[in-house]
Amino acid sequence: MQWAASACGNSMSISERVSRGSCALVRKIPSGTQCLSDPDFEFVAYIDEAGDPGLKRVRPIDPVGSTEWMTLSAVVVRRQRDSDVVRWVSDITRKIGSANNHVIHFKDLTAEQKITVCEEVSLLPLRLFVVASNKKNMRGYRNERAEKAGSRQWFYNWLVRLLLERITDYCFRYATRHGLKRRHVKFVFSQSGGHSYSQTAAYHELLKFQSRTGRVLLDKRSPRWEVMSFKLVEHFPHYQRAGLQLADVVASSFYQAVDNLDTGPCEPKYAMALEPRLAFGPREERRDYSVILQPTPCWEVNITEDQKKIFRHYGYDFQKPRW
Repeated sequence: MQWAASACGNSMSISERVSRGSCALVRKIPSGTQCLSDPDFEFVAYIDEAGDPGLKRVRPIDPVGSTEWMTLSAVVVRRQRDSDVVRWVSDITRKIGSANNHVIHFKDLTAEQKITVCEEVSLLPLRLFVVASNKKNMRGYRNERAEKAGSRQWFYNWLVRLLLERITDYCFRYATRHGLKRRHVKFVFSQSGGHSYSQTAAYHELLKFQSRTGRVLLDKRSPRWEVMSFKLVEHFPHYQRAGLQLADVVASSFYQAVDNLDTGPCEPKYAMALEPRLAFGPREERRDYSVILQPTPCWEVNITEDQKKIFRHYGYDFQKPRW
């Protein structure tokens, strides 16, 4: 199985500059404020997660430990529609009978409310992406190279990389196809305890440096640097950005499709309902583009038949090829 050999390189300079604050790569900025030096952006990607990144002990191998799965999702909207997101969420909460609460917490909804929310999201002018990582094969793994470089969250950074590779490719192709003058993506992360977003930014700055020098590790894909600037990265609590609540819907829907430990039996219908908004890749398929299963190859992943159901729906074939 292929996994990240490193989520941080052997150059300390980028990480050190970021951690010391000399590069303002990740900021918490009041709404509507933009520095003059920031690139103008055309897309906004809201990113949230479900499950946790812990690897020391992983259920069900260990009776007590971290979640078997972690899902990381993104909701991408055009800048011109970003101001509509608050209204979209308000409309959805009214439809599920929560008119006095304009914040969506997917895990707190009833099954009927969950399917309604997903069906409503599937009608919105946006694009969705998700990484679903089964962590059993990573139990106890340590990335010593990343640790030596000071990275405490290499696994999370790796999942973010997988997501950003697809998001930036989609936005680059969209902007090129439509002849847009603006093409950058602004990334808005949902704040989660324990994550250092400056470390994530430093890791991607390092990837950019490595790609320019031809030294990128695991280079099947690489982010489209033409549409990225980590002057365009922010993070907020989930409840402060409506777009992050939509990202929670996506992450939680796919988490419930694969989890059979915490949320009950696997329930793929919510993630299936989102299908119209999941982005197509260059080959007109969602497999390994907007729906990303890790680790690879998929036929070696040790998961149950009910966990495979959602991935089969999105084009995965778990039969080992006959070469």
